[in-house]
Amino acid sequence: MKSRYSIINLLFLFLGIQIAFSQVTKQLSENVKAIAAKYTQTLLGQHTFVFDPSMDMPEIQTLIDSLYAGQVFPTNEFSQNRYALLFKPGTYKLDVRVGYYMHVMGLGNSPEDVVIVGAVRSNASKGHVLCNFWRTVENLTILPTDDSTNTWAVSQAAPLRRVHVKGNLRLFEGASSGGFMANCKIDGTVFSGSQQQWLTRNSVFKRWEGGVWNMMYVGVVNAPREKWPEKPVTTIRETPEVREKPYWTYSEGKFVLRIPALKKNSIGVDWDNQIRNEKTISIDDFYIAKPEVDNAKTINIALKKGKHILFTPGIYSLSESLKVKRSGAIVIGIGMATLVPVNGNKAIEVSDVDGVTIAGLLIDAAKIPSETLMQVGEPGSKKNHEENPTFLFDLFLRVGGPHEGSASRCLVINSNHVSADHLWLWRADHGAGVGWDKNKGANGLIVNGKNVTIYGLFNEHFQEYQTLWNGENGRVYFYQSEMPYDPPTADAWRHGETNGYASYKVADQVRNHQAWGIGIYNVFYNASVIVDQAIETPPAVENGFHHKVIFWLNGNKESVVKSIINGKGGSISNSTRKATME
Repeated sequence: MKSRYSIINLLFLFLGIQIAFSQVTKQLSENVKAIAAKYTQTLLGQHTFVFDPSMDMPEIQTLIDSLYAGQVFPTNEFSQNRYALLFKPGTYKLDVRVGYYMHVMGLGNSPEDVVIVGAVRSNASKGHVLCNFWRTVENLTILPTDDSTNTWAVSQAAPLRRVHVKGNLRLFEGASSGGFMANCKIDGTVFSGSQQQWLTRNSVFKRWEGGVWNMMYVGVVNAPREKWPEKPVTTIRETPEVREKPYWTYSEGKFVLRIPALKKNSIGVDWDNQIRNEKTISIDDFYIAKPEVDNAKTINIALKKGKHILFTPGIYSLSESLKVKRSGAIVIGIGMATLVPVNGNKAIEVSDVDGVTIAGLLIDAAKIPSETLMQVGEPGSKKNHEENPTFLFDLFLRVGGPHEGSASRCLVINSNHVSADHLWLWRADHGAGVGWDKNKGANGLIVNGKNVTIYGLFNEHFQEYQTLWNGENGRVYFYQSEMPYDPPTADAWRHGETNGYASYKVADQVRNHQAWGIGIYNVFYNASVIVDQAIETPPAVENGFHHKVIFWLNGNKESVVKSIINGKGGSISNSTRKATME
């Protein structure tokens, strides 16, 4: 199998594509502009569209099709456009195609309150979905009309949450490398096909078919049985502790954010239970940020006044860090809102306080390098947050790709008892400003806090350890990582007496760490790179890693990864491409 992006890289070279950065007003016809104006929700910004079932369905379809046409691979992968499509409770007959930076969301108390008869889909472009990133669907029901199968063919950063599919669900078209699904119910069969890896959490389906390298199920009803490594399946019956992502509803003329309660040892979805313990917060308690008027100063003033923050769709240049200092503060984005720290600052700094929620944001490194893009807790944080942990949902941090940018590390977690539910930390291997000496980034994630839990850690292409875990009692449920494609020489990626950098490094002083479903892959295009081990841990931690797979994807035929963990397990090369361990 070719590496994930080899096809894309050749395509960019062949076509000589120039990334388009057109705004919505430049790409839509005058007729569609008039339609867009009718559905724009000014409270939530010029790129948020709110629909109800009494509206003209052909008009809505025209608008959705026009938005989608400007958000497709390859020309719009790094578009500046951001869109949120919000559906009030009711039934709609639509074909909702979801492209880059499109966020489709129902506004009911339950996913059953918004029903799309037709499709809500993400399809292949150029024969594969290896770059179907940065899109999301939440809190609605799909009644497929196309042979009872809905297609959500994606790779990273494309979550499905609180979705009920009244039929089958297909997760692939051509080559695919994803993905994440949580709190979903599929009445029929999930066909994963070519999906190389996938995490499903707290969901229900009738049956799951397919699986390539690393398929993980946590708290899932009817999950496949483990038979590792003959079947690439890791199944954990219950989710030990999680809080589902907050979701927006609309009733009596007002938007309300609902905060699900912390749950322990859970199985399946939580929204089909009529008794739900949820906190509600009116939109009146939020400062509604808009990219054309807001900056770090206005947002920090709002945070100091005790407001939560709602980022509406768009790109925000931040000249200083956003300081989240209040317990219980919520910072949430819709429409793939994107933060860019332009002065070498962090985008977000969270103090060592209880119960903060950060959700639904993209963070991009800028040309002036940042040491860290996002930090949770100050260095040396020691407080206990077990009763009210901080949660991070659907956070996607990038170094390079849309423009030149560098950051030494993407995300640093210093606080204890932090939980993350779906992260993609990506040093770009294609796009703008990409190269070993251009988009510099040492680490995707550094964890210093104790008792940190992550469901779905995607972490790729950084120049040293992808993940460096220094805190005790860490837990990771599903890990997907590619080593960097572009070390210029083997010596450039050697440190001390060690060849290469492990993808996943647990620090020498750690005595307790657990990880399940670990997939690590490599492509070294430029050099015959040698890597001693894909995972590096203290001896006491080694047996805490369960179901490990490494794979040689493509690249220089002399490159090799010598072992899975600490010199143990099989090696991989051009001739022996896959190795697994319990």
